[in-house]
Amino acid sequence: MANSSKLAAESPLTRKPRAVIVGASSGIGAALARRLAAEGYLVAALARSKSELEAVCGQINAATGETRALAYEHDVTDFDAIPTMFQQLMKDLGGIDVLVYCAGAMPRPEPDEFSFEKDKLMMDTNLLGAVAWLGQGATLFQRMGGGKLVGISSVSGDRGRVLNPAYNASKAGVDTYLEALRNRLTRHGVHVLTVKPGFVETDMLKNSPSSHPGKITPDECAAGIWKAMRGRKQLVYIPWYWRWIMLVVKLIPSFIFRRLSF
Repeated sequence: MANSSKLAAESPLTRKPRAVIVGASSGIGAALARRLAAEGYLVAALARSKSELEAVCGQINAATGETRALAYEHDVTDFDAIPTMFQQLMKDLGGIDVLVYCAGAMPRPEPDEFSFEKDKLMMDTNLLGAVAWLGQGATLFQRMGGGKLVGISSVSGDRGRVLNPAYNASKAGVDTYLEALRNRLTRHGVHVLTVKPGFVETDMLKNSPSSHPGKITPDECAAGIWKAMRGRKQLVYIPWYWRWIMLVVKLIPSFIFRRLSF
């Protein structure tokens, strides 16, 4: 869906960087949109929920006193629409410097349920949508010789757990895809960042029956992502201690790990 709004005026000497955030209507994506706009970015925010998206962009524009955020209604599982949407964003923004893929789905299967419908939704949204969007950014940034690709993965991708196999697999796929992009694009000056949050207070977490000690807010997560972007990190766990937690988890022998219930 095209956006007819006009971005804040600027001159060649005061050009603001441009960011596209896919999955920006709530949670981490919305918080990152607010953060980047506050740091001077012009932001194209994409999501399925038009009303939530427009509310986020309205808050950003009111806070900055100018139009820094544009809303675009988009379903990431509509793969055929992505190339056209990407070109529209290029036109509307006047270029793209950062592309963030933050869209995600996590319907929870019952303990004894194997639902292809739920699994397909997670694969389409979490993995294939990421490949489709990040691939568009990779093509542009390789040609430009610069730019940033940011993929929001999860600590859930570090190992296959009993609760939601397809979600684990989708995030593991995102991790490997981002690593491959990094290995291919670093030589072209492109920065590729993999973000692996732990427990963040989002709608996904609200639907979970488990307790989540140490959870952080989306704004805290966005602050960690922004710090990693500025520092040109390749991989970041947020909060930092999840790197060590997951190192321990990955070292648990398989014959023990398969007996655990988390």
